[in-house]
Amino acid sequence: MLFDSHCHLDYLARDGDLEDVIARARAAGVTTMITICTKLSEFDVVRTIAEGHADIYCSVGVHPHEAEVEGQDDTRRLVAHAGHPKVVGIGETGLDYYYEHAPRQRQQDSFRAHISAARETGLPLIVHSRDADDDTADILREGRGQGPYSGVIHCFTAGPELARAALDLGLYISISGIVTFRKAEALRAVVRDIPLDRLLIETDAPYLAPEPKRGKRNEPAFVAHTAAAVAKIKEVSVNELAETTADNARRLFSKIGAQGA
Repeated sequence: MLFDSHCHLDYLARDGDLEDVIARARAAGVTTMITICTKLSEFDVVRTIAEGHADIYCSVGVHPHEAEVEGQDDTRRLVAHAGHPKVVGIGETGLDYYYEHAPRQRQQDSFRAHISAARETGLPLIVHSRDADDDTADILREGRGQGPYSGVIHCFTAGPELARAALDLGLYISISGIVTFRKAEALRAVVRDIPLDRLLIETDAPYLAPEPKRGKRNEPAFVAHTAAAVAKIKEVSVNELAETTADNARRLFSKIGAQGA
């Protein structure tokens, strides 16, 4: 029972083999997938994929790379889309100071609007953070000061300080195929210290294919490799890791459970 908590099926659909991708995921034991929105202008495509499959859900949000053009200054559009039964999360949002495709202030403003939308809707926040640990933690704490919300740091690659900050705020941490990379020992060290009941796993497909698929297009079926790697780090069986992270994901994305999935 594997749960891919973060993938981009709309990107995979561009290759024309999405139904085959989904079939391979199911054959690999993936029971649920969340396909993540990065642009509101493309939300309809993301939502339509989720609508067409009982085991696929989606989010609504604007990636920090897109914040200059599509960043949100208020919650109205996010909240309006969040009412759809297949929308189970807000994001992905956050900060990316590595590429800086959008001005930092614009990323920060949009991030704050997404936090407010998560609080308003009760849906979990899906956070992207790269080379922005301090500002990410500060804005998350600032948002908590305005009221409670839930969420996850997706594709976690940061250091122990951001992990501790996220855990202290009650957030979850999601691990991608990066954890399988030979040079990712620092990440594996962080994963060792994260409580098992606060971990999720993901692919971030079509990016970041894990070993032994590295260099290929990633897809949800490959989350099995990430599960195996995290199970080894946590010294539990793969079945226990898969079941626990799936339970964690359903607890976080509680709208899925409410629909009987």
